[in-house]
This record gives sequence, structure tokens and C-alpha cells, in this order.
Amino acid sequence: MFGLNAKFATVPLLILLRTNAIHSWRRLVAVREQSRLLTSIIGIFVAGYLVLAFELFYHGMKFIAKFPGLGAVLTERLLYTLFAFLFALLLLSNLIIAYTNLFRNRETAFLLSLPVSNQTIFNWKFIETTILASWAFLFLIAPLLVAFGLVRDVPWHFYPLTVLLIGLFIILPGILGSALAIGIGRHLDRKSFQVVLLIFALVLLAFVAFWWKTNPVDDDLLDKRTLEALDRLLAKTRFTMFPFLPSYWLSSAVLQWAEGIASGAIFFTGVLLSHTLFFGSLAFTRFGNLFYDTASAVQSRGGGGFKLNFLRGERNSHTPGLLEKLFAQIPFLRTDTRAIAVKDLRMFWRDTTQWGQSVMFFGLLGAYIINLRNFTHQLTSPFWIHAVAFLNLGACAFNLASVTTRFVFPQFSLEGRRLWIVGMSPMGLERIVKTKYWLTSVLSLIVTLGLVVLSCYLLKMSWDDVAFFGAVITVMTFALNGLAIGLGVLFPNVKETNPNKIVSGFGGTLCFVLSSIYIIASLALLVLGGGGYHGHTDWAISSISAFVLLSFLIGWGPMKLGLKQLKNFEA
Repeated sequence: MFGLNAKFATVPLLILLRTNAIHSWRRLVAVREQSRLLTSIIGIFVAGYLVLAFELFYHGMKFIAKFPGLGAVLTERLLYTLFAFLFALLLLSNLIIAYTNLFRNRETAFLLSLPVSNQTIFNWKFIETTILASWAFLFLIAPLLVAFGLVRDVPWHFYPLTVLLIGLFIILPGILGSALAIGIGRHLDRKSFQVVLLIFALVLLAFVAFWWKTNPVDDDLLDKRTLEALDRLLAKTRFTMFPFLPSYWLSSAVLQWAEGIASGAIFFTGVLLSHTLFFGSLAFTRFGNLFYDTASAVQSRGGGGFKLNFLRGERNSHTPGLLEKLFAQIPFLRTDTRAIAVKDLRMFWRDTTQWGQSVMFFGLLGAYIINLRNFTHQLTSPFWIHAVAFLNLGACAFNLASVTTRFVFPQFSLEGRRLWIVGMSPMGLERIVKTKYWLTSVLSLIVTLGLVVLSCYLLKMSWDDVAFFGAVITVMTFALNGLAIGLGVLFPNVKETNPNKIVSGFGGTLCFVLSSIYIIASLALLVLGGGGYHGHTDWAISSISAFVLLSFLIGWGPMKLGLKQLKNFEA
């Protein structure tokens, strides 16, 4: 009887997997037929990233390996730290995507109305969530592990074993993230959870900012005892070697297999496999009913809980809230424009997954920048000060590109089937899109400009350099937002309500690729021009002018094409 039930439970899951695989393949073929040029650009970018990342990792590890004893310690600690942080990021990504996939997804609601078991629906959504959350992780570490294997001159069987270990590893944060999503949806009121999560994020940011401090090392210690100095510098990474972390099992198995210690590698592989099988069997056999109860609670939940009137406004009342009053103080804003801006802000706040990821993106970067004050005394050369400033500028720009791709690009598509209603309003679609552009640009500029200026201030740079880097990030902010908004109009997906799937399409991928190319090209132009602190030369002026022209084209071009595309929606 058990085998018969298992068979009946497996068949619908296989049908779902097959149907979605065919659908994904057809979408890929359709994208290729739609524009071979753009598909080729994305393919070249992906291949270029893999080659460039491999070269950087390979030469970096080869350089470290030249130091006897020291190179092995640094490489091992690098792997332990990398996999520990990636596990934390995978957990957070799985939590956010699982909550959206399980409780805020039209396909899930449709499947719940069919004669399909709750467990089958959860199993399918778990597989989909794990794939969506983990593909970038696999894309990131593939060049690193290949470079590590070549530097260590490992045998051929190292690579298939590593693929198996990574496959087992990514399942654990997927299970834990899905379990947390079910617990959050079931036991916490949504509005109260928003406040708790925000407070927790601020506390965690403060903890990281004040705890993660580098231990100063004097010159005498560096000259006499290198290993002791290295141990003090890496003291804050010791937590990554905690034996009960899944990242520790993965790192230990990879390192010991590379060193030829087969018994140790097999042991840690068995530990990882046993935990994956145990928790995987629990998820695939017991989470279905918990998921259904939570989905019922989420969909039937009332509007009680903690009220944030400055974002929500008063229910069943025409009295304007604090947010309306704040926008009313801006004299040049028309009433309809103000209403669209307030609506978008409230929608953003109500979706915990969106602002939660924004806090994660910029919170980690903010924690790093705040800690710059702990080692600025070791930067005495103007060259290294400006090098760190440009690296911070690049990190902030790539963070902004991730945010604009993830949140700004889907804005037009998220209007969905209501788009024709919005288009019939006196504002028209063009003004609505322009309102979204200015709102997202100003809000993101507040964060990015603040981080870059704080970074320059902590590096004790002159006010001329602070103004230069502030002007650069301002131009890049408006350009990246224009690119995201324009491509969002050019490649809409009004049938999808899940932002993750909208971004995962062709338009979202193209947006991130073009954003990355723009950032790399901009940084190259500015660095070749002398970085702004040799601004009296003709070369510097030409480089800065080229950067401004490139920013104008990358921001204005897609925006202009998108506004023309709006005529097809209004027709």
C-alpha cells in the first residue's frame, strides 16, 4: 500500500517537472528566435565572465601558493570563509524566494485547487525555489573550484566528487529556507513581522559594524612572526571553521580530497550526505500539510497587527497619512504624480521580500564601509587610497545594478492586467513610467551617494575627491535606473506576478549584463583618466567626458525606446 501511494504521489510531481522543463525550453527557443543578436551578447558575456573569473582565481591562487606554508593556510581559510558566507546568502535567498513561491504565487493557488496532494505541490515548489536561489551560486564558484583544482594539480576524480558535494550542499539551505518561510507565514502576523525584521536587520548591521574589526598588527610583529600576524588578521574568520556548519563539511571534504586524504574526504562526504537525506526526507514527506495550513492562514489573514500609518494610511478614511503630507510639501509635484509615488512606496513596503533584500544588499556593503576606519591608518600611499575608493565605488555600483535589475526592472510588468486601466487614466503611461524612474532614482541615490561619500570620508580623502566620487555615483545611479526602467518597458511580462520570474527572463538578464558592462567600462575610463585627481590633463578630461557620454547613452537610449514602445500599449 505504501509503495502504491508513493507511486501516485510521484507521478504528478514528474508531470509538473516535465511540463515546466518543456515550457522553459520553449521560452529559451522563443528568446533565441526573437533576437539572435541579444542572445549572442548574453552568451558572450557569460563566457567572458567565466574566462575572466577563472583567470583571476587561477593567478591569484598561484601567487599565494608561492609562499611555503603561508599559501596553504590562506587558501584553506579562503574556502572556509567563502562557503560559510555563501551558505548564509543561500539561506536568505531561499527564504525569500520560498515565501513568494509558496504563498504569493498564482501557480501555487491554481495547483491547490486541483486534485493534487499538498505534499506534491510543496515538493515542486521546493525544487523550483532551490533552482532559482542556487543557480547564481553555482555560476560563481565554478571558476574558483576549477582554478583551485589546477593549482593543486588534483586528479580527475576531484571534479565529479566536487559536483556531487555541491549538489548535496545546496539542498540544505533550501530545506531550511523553506521551513523558515513556513514558520514565518504561519506564526507571525505579516505587518508585525515587517517591523521585527527591520529591527533585527538594524541590530545585525550594528553588530557586524562594531564586531567585525581588524586587529591592528605592528611592523615588528610582521617582520618577526608572520604566522602569528596572519592568525591575528584572520581571527574574525575562525567562526567559519565551526564543525557543525554545513559549509565546514563541504570545505573539509574538498580540501582533504585535493590533498589525497581519502578517508577524511569520505567521512565529511558521508556527514553531508546523511544530513541531506535525513532533512530531505522530512521535507518531501512531512512539509506538505504544514505548507497547506500556512497557505490557508496567509490567504485568510486579516489586516490586524501593527499599523505603520506613515506608509499605510488610514483604512476606510480620507484623511491623508504622513506619507501623503510629506509628498505634499514638494511644490512642483502634481497631485496625480504624488499619488503614483505614494502607491509605489506602499506596495514596496507591503512586500517584505523586496525591501528585505534591499536591506541585505546595502546593509552588508554599509557594514564593510563603516569598518574602513579600522585600517585607514595602514593606507599611507595616495595610490592605495584611491584604489580602495575605486573598489568601493565599483562595489556600490554593482550593488545598485543588482537592486535596479531586481526591483526597478519589474515595475512596469507588475502593473499586470491592470495596465490598460492605468493607460486610460489622464496621466497616461508615459508620465507613469517617468514617475517611477524619478522615484527609484532619487531613493537609490540617497543610499548610494551616502555610502560613497561615507567611504571617501573614512579614507580621509580631500573634499575635491569626495565631490568627484559623489558626482560619479550620481551619474551612474540615474543611468542604471534609466536602463532598468527602459528595458522593463521594452521586455514586459504582464502575465507574471512573481518578480523573481520576471527578472529571470530575457529582459532581466539583458538588463544585468548591460549594467555590468557599463560599470566595468565606466570604471576603466575613470581609472585610465587618472581617477579625477589629475584633472588638469587633457587625458583626464577626455576620459570623464567619455564616461558622461556613455552614461547618457546607456540611461537615455533604453528609456527613449521604452517611451516609444508605450504607444503600442496605449493603442
